[in-house]
Amino acid sequence: MLLLITLFLPLLFALLTYLSGNRYAKYVALLGGLLAFVGCNLLKQSLVSNQLEPLGYTHDWIANPLIAFSLTVDGLALSLIALTTFLIPLIVFTTYSKTIENAKAFYSLILLMEFGLLGVFMAADGFLYYVFWELALIPIYFIALLWGENRDKAFRNRAIFKFFVYTLAGSLFMLIGFIYLYQYSGSFSIQSLYTLNLSNTEQVVLFWAFFIAFAIKIPVFPFHTWQPDTYKEAPTAGTMLLSGIMLKMGLYSLLRWLLPVLPHGVEFWTPYVIVLATIGVLYGSIIAIKQDDLKKLLAYSSFAHVGLITAGIFTLTREGMQGAIVQMFAHGFNVVGLFYAAEIILQRTGTLSISQLGGIRSVAPKFATVFMIVVLASVALPTTNAFIGEFLLLFASFQYNTWLAVAAGFTIIFSAVYMLRMYQLSMLGETNEKTAGFQDLNWQEMLVFVLIIMGIFQIGLVPSSFLGMMENSIDQILSFSLR
Repeated sequence: MLLLITLFLPLLFALLTYLSGNRYAKYVALLGGLLAFVGCNLLKQSLVSNQLEPLGYTHDWIANPLIAFSLTVDGLALSLIALTTFLIPLIVFTTYSKTIENAKAFYSLILLMEFGLLGVFMAADGFLYYVFWELALIPIYFIALLWGENRDKAFRNRAIFKFFVYTLAGSLFMLIGFIYLYQYSGSFSIQSLYTLNLSNTEQVVLFWAFFIAFAIKIPVFPFHTWQPDTYKEAPTAGTMLLSGIMLKMGLYSLLRWLLPVLPHGVEFWTPYVIVLATIGVLYGSIIAIKQDDLKKLLAYSSFAHVGLITAGIFTLTREGMQGAIVQMFAHGFNVVGLFYAAEIILQRTGTLSISQLGGIRSVAPKFATVFMIVVLASVALPTTNAFIGEFLLLFASFQYNTWLAVAAGFTIIFSAVYMLRMYQLSMLGETNEKTAGFQDLNWQEMLVFVLIIMGIFQIGLVPSSFLGMMENSIDQILSFSLR
């Protein structure tokens, strides 16, 4: 019952938010997000008291084809549920200083998206998972399309439409894959799919039906072309949702669905996927160095970081999976903090052009300080959350192939180059007409950064508490992936 309550709370509050009207929408949405976070913490307590054995709920849904409304939560799912339920109210709160047109629809769509995201992380039936996967796309499409910040609506429409078509096309390949698997198993149940005995040829072909859908969502090179423009054109809250949470759907799905269901297909294609992921790490980093637009720089930075996570997953090692899960969580905190800083800069100066900034530290020292902490976390400074994740990912890469580790390790060097250069140009030096009147953080903005920084150091300083929750989940994934 607790699973159902946590899952459907965002849906209920999406309706209540819309009915509350534009004046009270943001308050109702924040309350709904906070209650979902409380539900997540209750799930954690139940999971711990159950000795980390998965929590489940199943109810018959459709008799033919056999489809069940089946949910499960283990340590892996809980980590993504925790990330989602923590960041959603935080993202809602970041919009409080803005006047949002048709606020009731905007906040309702955010909560509807949360409902879809939680469904993806909880679903234990392939068809149900697909429904939630598609459902999560619809709200962010309208958020990006209707509340985008670029005045060139034609360009924005093209960018968001490209994102929609990319993700929808990939999802259709995945649906075909699930239908094919159903012909053999007679069920969409995750446990039935885990125990299928498909031929190597079937797995090699089916691999791409699923991987394309996940690679587009992550994104992995060369399926990334929708990302920079979409991140740029979407409102900052939408960009936070996309980068902080939604791309984790693809990474989570690699672990939950692809590796255990198609182990021989994964084994066959692993070298090629790792090469693509590594190309993404290097390509994204190099392009980020050349960016003058702050949101695009952060978009390419995110692209580079998730490339390393993907490579770590496909090493098929315990360290690689541990590092991937930690880094997914860390990336969510860090990228939301970075995009929030970009939003504050845009509100104060009216520009995201790095070359037009400068000297902000001298007029806004509190902002410069918290921004520096988030920047250092993103470049994996020791004691921060990203350091633990990147260390485990590079360790796993080294176990798989020394040259892979060397190539992937450049992400740390390159990220330090473009992030610290960006900070230097925007925060240091002399003020100009755009930055001379830059106001420092108010209490609401400071609260957001304090919560993000707490998340940064919690995992960075005490990683064992987080990693311990993952052990059973990783053991199960490895047992099916290496069979």
